[in-house]
Amino acid sequence: MSQPAPDEAFPPGAPFAPDLHDARHLWLKAGLLLAWVLASFVACYFARDLQVMVAGWPLGYWIAAQGAILAFLAVTVLYCVAMDRFERHDEAGDAAAVSAAAAPPSPDRPTHV
Repeated sequence: MSQPAPDEAFPPGAPFAPDLHDARHLWLKAGLLLAWVLASFVACYFARDLQVMVAGWPLGYWIAAQGAILAFLAVTVLYCVAMDRFERHDEAGDAAAVSAAAAPPSPDRPTHV
């Protein structure tokens, strides 16, 4: 049975490809979302109690105004690096599978099972 062309496999409006819901991707997304929540809401909530003044403003203001943005940028960069690593790993696995399938049978190994 032949596989459909990539355009036919997931027509517009169809759900995402199954490989986007791989367990590695879901754990990555969950971990980074947790880091974002901690940096955006939890740290800012507790930073209100910091009474240290920095440049005429409370330290809590600086953590909320700058720290949360920097944490969001760090989460974005980590996501990009991790997804690039996942894609490279998957491409290497696919290339190894294709080369193994295209290799001629070894004379030391029987061709039937």
